[in-house]
Amino acid sequence: MPKIKTHRASAKRFSLTKNGKVKRGQAYRSHILTKKSTKRKRGLRKSAYASTANEATIKRLILYK
Repeated sequence: MPKIKTHRASAKRFSLTKNGKVKRGQAYRSHILTKKSTKRKRGLRKSAYASTANEATIKRLILYK
């Protein structure tokens, strides 16, 4: 049985914590920033966790990370 390849796009976007949670970056931070408030943009800097519904799928994509 061959090894499963890591999905490279997912590996760049997600990482695993020690407890096994999936850490992700916030969306809506890449463009059209002029109409967004400073407070909103500052909040988008912080990382977040992926939802538990998507966790198993993401873990399969970044299996060896």
